[in-house]
Amino acid sequence: MGSYRLLHDGWTVASADSSVGPVPAAVPGCVHTDLLAAGRITDPHLDDNETALRWIGHTDWVYEAVFHWDGPSDPRVDLACAGLDTVATVSLNGVELGSTANMHRSYRFDVRPHLRPGDNRLRVHFGSAYRYAEEMRERLGARPNAYPEPFNFVRKMACNFGWDWGPTVVTAGIWQEIGLHSWGTARLATVRPLTTVEGGVGRVEVHVEVERASDGPLAVSAAVAGVRAETTIGPGERTAVVTLEVRDPELWWPRGYGEQARHLLDVALRAADGEVVDTWQRRIGFRSVRLDTTPDAHGTPFTLVVNGVPVFAKGVNWIPDDTFVTRMTRERYAERLAQACDANVNLLRVWGGGRYESEEFYDLADELGFLVVQDFLFACAAYPEEEPIASEVVAEAREQVTRLASHPSLVAWFGNNENIWGFHDWGWPERLDGRSWGEGYYLQVLPAIVAELDPTRPYWPSSPYSGPSRHPNEPAHGSMHIWDVWNQKDYTHYRDYRPRFVAEFGYQGPPAYATLRRSIVDEPLAHDSPGMLHHQKATDGDAKLQRGLDAHLPAPRDFDDWHYLTQVNQARAVALGIEHFRSLRPLCMGTVMWQLNDCWPVTSWAAVDGDGRRKPLWYALRRAYADRLLTLQPRDGDLVLVAVNDGAEPWQAPASLTRLAISGEPRAKTAVELNVPPRSAVTLPLPGDLTGSEDPRRELLLAESDGQRAWWFFAEDKDIAYPAPEYEATAEPVPDGWRVTVHAGTILRDLALFPDRLDPSASVDELLVTLLPGSPPRSPSPERPLWTGRPSRAAPSSAASTT
Repeated sequence: MGSYRLLHDGWTVASADSSVGPVPAAVPGCVHTDLLAAGRITDPHLDDNETALRWIGHTDWVYEAVFHWDGPSDPRVDLACAGLDTVATVSLNGVELGSTANMHRSYRFDVRPHLRPGDNRLRVHFGSAYRYAEEMRERLGARPNAYPEPFNFVRKMACNFGWDWGPTVVTAGIWQEIGLHSWGTARLATVRPLTTVEGGVGRVEVHVEVERASDGPLAVSAAVAGVRAETTIGPGERTAVVTLEVRDPELWWPRGYGEQARHLLDVALRAADGEVVDTWQRRIGFRSVRLDTTPDAHGTPFTLVVNGVPVFAKGVNWIPDDTFVTRMTRERYAERLAQACDANVNLLRVWGGGRYESEEFYDLADELGFLVVQDFLFACAAYPEEEPIASEVVAEAREQVTRLASHPSLVAWFGNNENIWGFHDWGWPERLDGRSWGEGYYLQVLPAIVAELDPTRPYWPSSPYSGPSRHPNEPAHGSMHIWDVWNQKDYTHYRDYRPRFVAEFGYQGPPAYATLRRSIVDEPLAHDSPGMLHHQKATDGDAKLQRGLDAHLPAPRDFDDWHYLTQVNQARAVALGIEHFRSLRPLCMGTVMWQLNDCWPVTSWAAVDGDGRRKPLWYALRRAYADRLLTLQPRDGDLVLVAVNDGAEPWQAPASLTRLAISGEPRAKTAVELNVPPRSAVTLPLPGDLTGSEDPRRELLLAESDGQRAWWFFAEDKDIAYPAPEYEATAEPVPDGWRVTVHAGTILRDLALFPDRLDPSASVDELLVTLLPGSPPRSPSPERPLWTGRPSRAAPSSAASTT
């Protein structure tokens, strides 16, 4: 069998004109992180350093390494490059092997004729991605995009060129594994398992493509779950299909719907004499998935159906978790996906301006039971359909659909992010003047590739998309994005929408205080101090934050107030949207909040900031995505109680509703019985003496059941006649930190502790807790702590404690 040798050691990088370097280079890696490690540049994530470092993306860079080679004597030796970023020319011992122009593809070069015993010099010259893209733009004609950067003319991670949440750091480097693959006879070029389940039978069609060094007969076998099958590949043939059928297999289910059973699939390629010449192994999952878009009385639904069960998508959008994606480790992916789990998320959408996510990401998603929707990599721009870009698009799509086919978590492909919407609403036709813009990719090329290579998964042309002959962002049809709320309106306007599936919506807030202090040196910190403004990339972002504060909250007295109140407003805005959309179930069957994570320290829409700290939004997200949700919603000029049950068991419990004075005295009260079937929502009307208030500045409505709470304040915080706060707070050491207990003498709304202001490593398990006066404090317990250092969904009444 062949052998593989990594070539990750001994690299240097220097500018092609020798003005910088050489310095030691990490492979996989990129020039920015290499220069940073060598002390040649400042950290692009700090202050406004990014601006002074933009020259890096306009510079050519050369990576070089010397390696020793004395064999083996296999007839083929390939230089296997899993990822080159981006415009590269590869040479060995002075012989040019080939060139590349696509970050999202792998490459192989036959180097056997050029290897020599002893030392060999490998050189990768990276041309400026800017220069390449600008040359393509000049050649093919300008195309509109959302930012003044040419990212749509080069097949590279678009957000490297800056986004409304990310810095402009145009990278170059050997960004994925590189090595020598020695082999003879034949090798497995691709293995593409297509898994379906029907009538209790799991079926795996293992599609194999081989590359040959000889023309003899071959045999390929596959085994999974105790079932084995084999077929032959005749002389000169290059493809085969091995079909396996497993009776009553253990199924893979989304999180919250069942277990994530996975089965080891082994594939072996044998020569005519029976020798194993190559192997391939993955863990697969038996599950069926379809997208239900059957027209109904309300329009066109957009419902993911897994193993025959409709799934409400409690989703978040995922962007690259680091500007420099080569710094991502399995441990960091695991930390971030654990945060998604703990926030009750079940779906991740991998956004189209980043990357096709890694094997580590998808393996963890398989293990944890996430549903993953992967965008093809087109975002917020018109893309040329001419050569050489058209062939690159086809090659990358075929490779990535094949690469990800084994992962049960991947449940759908989206053709792009917002490009069909952009063509309709952003003035593109006039600027394009008849030039191509990507429509052929989204409606013809990509769906044909998915249909050919992976018909087991649905394809949707765009996010958003409402179907042919309709406006692409029509709420009643398909998927939609809601951005007029953040950009133009108050967040209460989320309730104006009755969507079938919301693939993007969100509201901004600043990162944690410790994250700001690590990344910005401003003294004093202010919302408009230089570093804060540089780390606010959204157009008029500060003005939009201020608009939200003016509508709801008292004017901040200082930066600390501003920081807290803008975080509160972010959490309330997103929670209001999610609760409204969930209350519409089954009309609406998915919300995908923008966004889970950040790639650097920045004011953004993220729930987890660029240093991995949970913002108050994360805690609100956890409550809003809980399996059982009580929410008070305005309907037809009145208020109703909606109980949402996303669990597998009926929710049967008494519920109490009380109209209260702000001081705590009850003014009116009623009791109702909840009887909510699994995976459904029930709406209950409420009596008028609860839903109306003659003194809205001094009253609120509270619903309670089974430890769940829903609040309705009849006035905005800025207008409520809150009493001067009274409380007692104590702290006591516990094995994993400190427990802080707060006894409320008056109402305390959205109470929060921010221990990262004292210790950047400190965090709490709960934030934004509303306490009422007047009832006895509950004692924390190990089983249901009020606040502890571990995640807890307990809802305090008049006391809270935290570690």
